[in-house]
Amino acid sequence: MVDPPTHLDLKRDRGLTVQWADGSSNFYPIKHLRRMSPSAESKMLREELEKNPLAVMPSSGNTGTLTATGMELVGNYAIRIRFSDGHDTGIYSWRYLREIAPQHDASSSEPNSP
Repeated sequence: MVDPPTHLDLKRDRGLTVQWADGSSNFYPIKHLRRMSPSAESKMLREELEKNPLAVMPSSGNTGTLTATGMELVGNYAIRIRFSDGHDTGIYSWRYLREIAPQHDASSSEPNSP
């Protein structure tokens, strides 16, 4: 079992920072969270892309920048994130967030705040 985070900080235009009980933290860019959504629809899409890397990704019709429009706790085991493309069916358990933590590199780091 994964202990719940001690702090969640959602920057709607950047990503989610999770502070874990063991003292570690992870930053999840918005695009990463959306791509790795645990919803059934997103899982099927990822499986299709693994089988056929040339598969065409469906368009949500939203041509603007992807953002998070909100986040809510689901019990004391997960969160649900609402995205600007209308997607809101994925429930990110604490365990799943640990599993999908981006590798720490320049592309997954939270941009410096002024």
